[in-house]
Amino acid sequence: MRRWIKAVQALAVATSLLQWSVIPAAFGSNGNGRRKPHITAQPCVCGAQARYFIDPAKEPRMSRATLVKLLRKHIQYVFVIFNENHSFDNEYGTFPGVNGIYSDGLRRRSPRDTAGFTQTYKDNLTGATVTVQPFRLGPGQNSSVLDSVDHSNAGMIAKFDVVNGAPRMDGFSRREYQRFAGTPGDTLSAARQEEGTQFARLVMSHVDCDTIPFFWRYAGRFTIFDNIFATEDGPSTPNAIAMISGQMGQTQWVKHPSSPDGRPVTVGSNSGTLNGPPVIKDSLPFRGSQYDTTRVDRQPAGTREHYKNGNISMNLTFATLPLTFQGKVVSKTMRGNRHPELDLADIRLDIPYIDHLGTEPVNWGWYQEGYDHEATDPAGVASHSSYVTHHNAPQYFGYIADTPAVSAGMHGLTDFFDAMAANSLPPGGVFYIRGGFKNLTGKKPVVTDPKTPADEVAAIEAAKAGDDDHPGYSDKQLSEAMTARVINAVASHPGIWSRCAIIITYDESDGEWDHVPPRILSYGPRGLLSRGSRVPLILISPFARTHVVSHVEGDHNSVIETINHIFGLPALASLPDEAQALQKGNSARFNRFAPAGFKQKHLGPDDIESPISSSLLSGFDPGRLTGQAPPLPASFAIIPEKIVNSFPHYGGQGCKSIGIVPEDVRLGITNHIPKGFNPLPATCPATTYTDVEKY
Repeated sequence: MRRWIKAVQALAVATSLLQWSVIPAAFGSNGNGRRKPHITAQPCVCGAQARYFIDPAKEPRMSRATLVKLLRKHIQYVFVIFNENHSFDNEYGTFPGVNGIYSDGLRRRSPRDTAGFTQTYKDNLTGATVTVQPFRLGPGQNSSVLDSVDHSNAGMIAKFDVVNGAPRMDGFSRREYQRFAGTPGDTLSAARQEEGTQFARLVMSHVDCDTIPFFWRYAGRFTIFDNIFATEDGPSTPNAIAMISGQMGQTQWVKHPSSPDGRPVTVGSNSGTLNGPPVIKDSLPFRGSQYDTTRVDRQPAGTREHYKNGNISMNLTFATLPLTFQGKVVSKTMRGNRHPELDLADIRLDIPYIDHLGTEPVNWGWYQEGYDHEATDPAGVASHSSYVTHHNAPQYFGYIADTPAVSAGMHGLTDFFDAMAANSLPPGGVFYIRGGFKNLTGKKPVVTDPKTPADEVAAIEAAKAGDDDHPGYSDKQLSEAMTARVINAVASHPGIWSRCAIIITYDESDGEWDHVPPRILSYGPRGLLSRGSRVPLILISPFARTHVVSHVEGDHNSVIETINHIFGLPALASLPDEAQALQKGNSARFNRFAPAGFKQKHLGPDDIESPISSSLLSGFDPGRLTGQAPPLPASFAIIPEKIVNSFPHYGGQGCKSIGIVPEDVRLGITNHIPKGFNPLPATCPATTYTDVEKY
């Protein structure tokens, strides 16, 4: 055993040296073949940020090792506000300084040089070619309460339109049209034809600071990243899982290659097949399902979820951050697991390895709305009516959900705000915050078009009261208000704000168009596996850079790697079970699922620094970390509660109120909303709007 431990520790040292010595290149591609710095200033250094802005070109140069050492000294809390389902272009495509729809961040870019800018499909009745291009929605189109588009794994593969290994990003409108209206020659109802037409338009829409002014305010004051992708191409569950594991189950698949075909299961009158990894759809977790025989500390099930016999996931058994968070007590902790033969199957080598590294345990919490009793529930009754079970990544892992000392980290959203109010949050750690089908304030969705008929207002209010930003059931302004309340709660505690980093990010794109082709990293038994489209990510901290854009490339592994740096944790990719699977995956047995010549080098986590997977360290300001510049004050992050609770935010004039001019406005680009467009083709099928925006 000692010999094995020494060998594994030697591997860890080698991995660590690689991790710290790889410095990102000073310049990266901007998508046009040009080269630009990895960190660039946003234009118009004015308003509140002018006082704190430090030109990144004039910052002191610092090695990664020094930067990490300073982060460990200054950062004790990491908060991850984990929202739902938006592509980067959909929410920030016209944000100044980013690689967006009309500009590469430095200069205007033509539609011809923007992948997928012009989408086409064949009308299945007339055979005519229909063209759709990007357009902006605002308060006049009830842009805060839009419907959801196709973000299934198969749907995203069709939308990417991969040719010779390169996504062309031009199948978004075609996929949306055909999933309702069919292909030429199909005979479907007029309603289906209309639905396909409207969804083909909706998928190409985007919003700006008039719709989500709080999010744009944070992006303008701190660091926004414009080259972070979903780990998988869709949907939500695999990317929720990737947020804590850096993968969708490739390790488990490689170790047990038959598992993707599922495993038959019968419990009482329920009989079906469990869905195996790699996870590619929104199967519900085994714990809490109809197949789970647990009686003590049973995991909850959301009342609005689809617990069909064939829609349940296998128990997941690969490594996650909640495992490495246990540090030097991991062996002791895992002795409390109730089903070790099942739950610990693929971390048996990881556990003693983590134990002998001797790292200090890290406090953690996953605060998700509806998990337990919420402020909106009746006294003493947890309704779980706001709980989106398939968004709760820890519940998928038996060694988390069925080990009491670990599952104690899972909470409802009210618990977070109660802990902040009572100043009872643990002294440091990593805390994830997620909304749900409802919002804790009981607010109705924000209907911003005064001409909206009463029946449509009623439909919107019945369908869109969620606060995790998921199109379909959430309201964007309720969602950014929830985010603001979290940030305000953190910033209101000097002892927490002064030592924190806050990350606002998303699981996946919802299938909305984004023009940047993702790097294809792996294939699964059902085809293309990763990566997905770009998603938004903003870094907020008293030690963050101000008013800049980071262009480093990454995905959810970037968040994991940053947490590893701050808390001195081993990379998940360096753990013995994961490292073995990564090596074993690049073999004929698994390369056969990919195109000829493709090597499966990424069947597992990617949380070790590399040219294709960078941490978020570029968002931290070296001058502030060294004391050459003062930390950013809490007031710079706080949005007054009066504004947070006033809807629509800034009276629908968000851009003017926060002082940001979107790129399309600055460039004088005319916004053409398609004539007769309906932004709510599922919620309000009869709605139409004018062809040109009037406000």
